[in-house]
Amino acid sequence: MTANLLSSEPYKILVVDDTPASLKLLTDIMKSEGYEVRSAINGELALNAAAISPPDLILLDIRMPEMDGFEVCKRLKAAPETQEIPVIFVSAASETDEKVHGFALGAVDYVTKPYQRDELLSRVKAHLELHRLRHHLSDMVDERTAQLLESEQKLKTNLLDSVSMLAAIVEMRDPYTAGHQRRVAEISVAIAKIMQLTQTQIEGIQLAGVVHDVGKIKIPSEILVKPSQLSNIEFELIKTHAQNGYELLKTVDYPWPIAQIVLQHHERLDGSGYPYGLKADQILLEAKVIMVADVVESMASHRPYRPGLGIEAALKEIETHRGTAYDPAVVDACCKLFREQGYVLSQ
Repeated sequence: MTANLLSSEPYKILVVDDTPASLKLLTDIMKSEGYEVRSAINGELALNAAAISPPDLILLDIRMPEMDGFEVCKRLKAAPETQEIPVIFVSAASETDEKVHGFALGAVDYVTKPYQRDELLSRVKAHLELHRLRHHLSDMVDERTAQLLESEQKLKTNLLDSVSMLAAIVEMRDPYTAGHQRRVAEISVAIAKIMQLTQTQIEGIQLAGVVHDVGKIKIPSEILVKPSQLSNIEFELIKTHAQNGYELLKTVDYPWPIAQIVLQHHERLDGSGYPYGLKADQILLEAKVIMVADVVESMASHRPYRPGLGIEAALKEIETHRGTAYDPAVVDACCKLFREQGYVLSQ
């Protein structure tokens, strides 16, 4: 039985497809993994089923008569009782603009037919776990706070464990950057210590660094691991991960501005960053630290579309844009960390 993380009950999945053979195949695959599965052969039945007994996740076809999957998703997201249910499109429609439209309507993922069974199950598992973690993490934090008032350090450790679980889910879908978030967090903390930031700031930087790319959970896997240059529309989709991460984290009452740091980690001092083109003092210092660490780790490490460029190339990049894109104090601390203190990236 595939039980959810927070109870012994199996996850409930609603499968929607107008083709009986496809509907049966999806249903059988999900049932074989221990999920509790209901099926619907058209959009109207799907909406009724979701309203009567909301599932934990919906697998939704797009090209259906009378009411297509896009309209079904739109109506699900408009209804309070179903708007938070993760929707994964499973469709033969493979055009990028269709995928972008699906994400704009609120879908969390897109699987193209014909699909690999293991890949489909991996995505389903990742989104089920993320959904439950997102909606219960705040309660978990409150409960643990009440239980651990006598041990502040133990509470902070549990918070780190919780956000690390979110980071691990992202890396399940993007093996090429496994460890990236952890390494960025480590570099960020080391920079913050050189800058003599407060312990509270350092703790917030560490937690935000661990989950700074959590919004990539909503980016299609084939784009994340694409071994060639991204198209303009694919790059625009990648850029949504900062906002996605903010939306995932904003409801959790952390003692630090984690969601805002995640939202701002791709902003730049001169306003050339995203998602909002913030400038200078509009950007949190913690985000300025993580943005530099993120650039250095990304350039120095291997990516599917290029080999690692090395630390020195990464340091030259941030020095070139010192004071324009990146905060001078952060750049100076980062260069000192690697050149004078001999810091070495962990594996």
